[in-house]
Amino acid sequence: MDRLFPRSENASHFGKGCLLALLTSGLLLTASPGVIALPQLAWLALLPLLWSLHNQRPRRAALLGLISGLAYYLPLLYWIVIVLATYGQVPLPIAVLALFFLALYMSCYLAGFAFLCAKTGGRFSLLIFAPVCWVALDLIRGHLFTGFPWLDLAYTQYNLPQLIQVADLAGHYGLTFLMVLTNVLLFTLASSLVRRKATTSPALIGATVVLLLMAWGYSLWRMQTLPATLAQAEQMEVAAVQGNIPQDQKWQPAFQRETIETYLRLSNALFLTKKPQLIVWPETALPFYPYEHPLFLRLHSELTRPHQAYLLTGAPHREKTSPVGPLTYANSAFLLTPDGRVAGRYDKQHLVPFGEYIPFRQILGFASPLVETLGAFSPGQNTTPLSCQNSRIGVLICFESIFPEISRQQAEGGANLLVTITNDAWFGRSSAPWQHLAMGVFRAVETRKTLVRAANTGISAFIDPMGHIQGASPLFSEYARSQPVTLLNGLTCYVRWGYLFPWGCLILTLAGLWHCYATKTGTEKKQRNDAKTKS
Repeated sequence: MDRLFPRSENASHFGKGCLLALLTSGLLLTASPGVIALPQLAWLALLPLLWSLHNQRPRRAALLGLISGLAYYLPLLYWIVIVLATYGQVPLPIAVLALFFLALYMSCYLAGFAFLCAKTGGRFSLLIFAPVCWVALDLIRGHLFTGFPWLDLAYTQYNLPQLIQVADLAGHYGLTFLMVLTNVLLFTLASSLVRRKATTSPALIGATVVLLLMAWGYSLWRMQTLPATLAQAEQMEVAAVQGNIPQDQKWQPAFQRETIETYLRLSNALFLTKKPQLIVWPETALPFYPYEHPLFLRLHSELTRPHQAYLLTGAPHREKTSPVGPLTYANSAFLLTPDGRVAGRYDKQHLVPFGEYIPFRQILGFASPLVETLGAFSPGQNTTPLSCQNSRIGVLICFESIFPEISRQQAEGGANLLVTITNDAWFGRSSAPWQHLAMGVFRAVETRKTLVRAANTGISAFIDPMGHIQGASPLFSEYARSQPVTLLNGLTCYVRWGYLFPWGCLILTLAGLWHCYATKTGTEKKQRNDAKTKS
């Protein structure tokens, strides 16, 4: 088989390769949630990068991947500057530096992908290796250093329900695999036309086309059959409330009463036309410790008891684990019953580094001022869904909605409704709220559960088990909406076994690299033996 990335003496001009790599960055950025958002472009966005790797040595290929990654992630994650400089009171130069290093870190994975594709070229078909390698690197990025799987490739497709139904088989990783596979297929066909010579066997190309058609057919089939299933399922009237509380006032004691009155006003107004059984308020909607503040009693006397409704609200929580031990803090969700009881509490499990705790505090203690003055939070341990009438609520607090394993564990534990409570005011009027929403869409499709999203300043929305976004709120405005939501029981293929798919890709990638190393070592040894024999 011809080498897919032959290392000829006359290597392609590096400047041309940079331009192609930058074209990939532009296409990916245009496909991402935000101002333009043309998701279809993601299915061919990698084509220029793959072309730029042609005739490049592995190190230079890695540099091209790094350049492409930086040009993509710097504008994609620009909201980091807003979070740190505007709301975190971090000096602007340091905030910009933090953005650069985060983008550089994220770009290392694209550089690694380019390096490995160039390194293994000729030993494996790119149609097999590239999609597997990409998913493996996504998995590592989602776990290394607590993980930051922000806007993986599949998330660009969040507003195309007809293409994302395969997520209930292998999660968003499965769709990412198919997208990279499509890009490589197009590159393979284009390369064969330009070089007038087949670089991949027709049988493998045919198998790839069949796989893509099967995936597309499966999505269409689910689009046709799921509505009937949803129509027969149990329902519950649920409301999401968005208070639009300014971030710079949220934690000031003088505004605590005004905050509660805003949420009570918006919630009570819903009962003029609707009768929600469950009302959802955002993350830390209560800007105080519930068990320690008299305002907490108003929730029962003015909302849950008069309307005989449940309330799920975010609030900080603190308690002593032992009589002589220190206070522990948690970012929590409380479920209040109509009779005034706290029926359950969920503590956030996956905390935001430098936002809710300081990793490696002994080394990075200088960053402590970045953590909110409420105290360093401790991660929760309980994943049991909260019971509310005929629903079992799997709670995702803010950052947790970008980690598919948390919602999967909630569904496996019996949840038939997912609720995301978040405070995205930190993002300002950037594209980040849309990016955050996009990842939540896949949590609904992967588990086939309705996801209700309540955000302090937006975007609040209802996402059905097919991924349709309903009633999305505008940013930075008050919002209250109530509607019936579907409660689906049962486990999807993804929840049962499909979550193992990216781990399989990681194993295959490592096996392929080991095979390349073993083959290279064996070849070099044979050459040395041949040289000795001749001498």
